Amino acid sequence: MRLKLVFVSSLIAAVVGAGSVIAIVLFTFSSLSPLLKPGAIVFSTFLLPLVATLVAAIFVYRHTARRRKLQAALTTIISLLLILAAFVLASVVSSRSRPPQPRPVLQGT
Repeated sequence: MRLKLVFVSSLIAAVVGAGSVIAIVLFTFSSLSPLLKPGAIVFSTFLLPLVATLVAAIFVYRHTARRRKLQAALTTIISLLLILAAFVLASVVSSRSRPPQPRPVLQGT
């Protein structure tokens, strides 16, 4: 098996798939409320990681001589796990460190 090919293509698929979605979410939307409405941009956030994974699996399948199905499946699993890890890492990094404090109410006057 060509493990280097499997790992490198999985890593590239994860960077392209998750990176594009994270960039779309962080730089296009000021809040996450537009993500609740279905639209083309929201659909692309689901479609881009799947397309990147599919392209990586097809690439590995076409560039190996033996155990093609095993290597393509391994590429798919590794890239989806890396994409999930990138999403979790991005949500942890971009979250607020402290919850917003309410303003004190002035009494009297």
